[in-house]
Amino acid sequence: MTYNTLVSTDTLNQQLNNSNWIIVDCRFSLADTEAGAKAYRHGHIPNARYAHLDKDLSSAITDFTGRHPLPNFALLAKKLGDWGITNTSQVVAYDDAGGAFAGRLWWLLRCMGHDKVAVLDGGIKQWQKQGLPITTTLPTVKPATFRPYLNEAAWINALQVQNNLAQKSICLVDARAPERYRGEQEPIDPVAGHIPYALNRAFQLNLNSNGLFLSAEKLREQFKQLIGTTAPDRVVHYCGSGVTACHNLLAMEHAGLTGSKLYAGSWSEWIRNKNRAVAKD
Repeated sequence: MTYNTLVSTDTLNQQLNNSNWIIVDCRFSLADTEAGAKAYRHGHIPNARYAHLDKDLSSAITDFTGRHPLPNFALLAKKLGDWGITNTSQVVAYDDAGGAFAGRLWWLLRCMGHDKVAVLDGGIKQWQKQGLPITTTLPTVKPATFRPYLNEAAWINALQVQNNLAQKSICLVDARAPERYRGEQEPIDPVAGHIPYALNRAFQLNLNSNGLFLSAEKLREQFKQLIGTTAPDRVVHYCGSGVTACHNLLAMEHAGLTGSKLYAGSWSEWIRNKNRAVAKD
């Protein structure tokens, strides 16, 4: 069986010794960018590799980009191969933040034509809650070849956002917390507010009180309420830097609302150009 949105801790535990299943630890902290790597060294799910959001899953910031520009896909493909991932591997990504960072790797792999990728529902917290094994042993990795088949239609740029909004041909969804969306608080970026006409759905709403994703039926109901009659493939997600927006994209895919896109540069790129409009409410 192939998993392409979520996978449970029980299922992953049963596949721990399956060499075709590759596990990737995506823990990260914006406040301390090395915290995830430290946490990985102190204990991770057996056989997991570590992917660093800044170094592995993004490229260098420039004067025109947001905080987490898309990676160089050729370099990422080589890295995936170095981690032992092939085009037939079942990849499982996890973190300790409800999938907020693991969703980035999930989305990147799908952009590269690899659908056999899922996020561990509940992440390492759920894994530990169930008393499942943790190790400090680094995995023995057999390097492989990963061939990307890039789908550049999976994301759009700032100009496309502007043009599509002017034509009213997309529904833009902001994944940040409501107070950041409304411009009341902005702890990270230099300008507060949101892109005009964007709707707000904080990615945390996709999770229940135990940190697990809501059922596909519940997610479908909530997203349908949000986007109304807009077709899922006309929905575009963004957040602060294009990372947590992937969580909403994952939730929609899990709900069977397929084909939504990412504004990869997101808010931190949008505000680089002072001519772009900013809304507050």
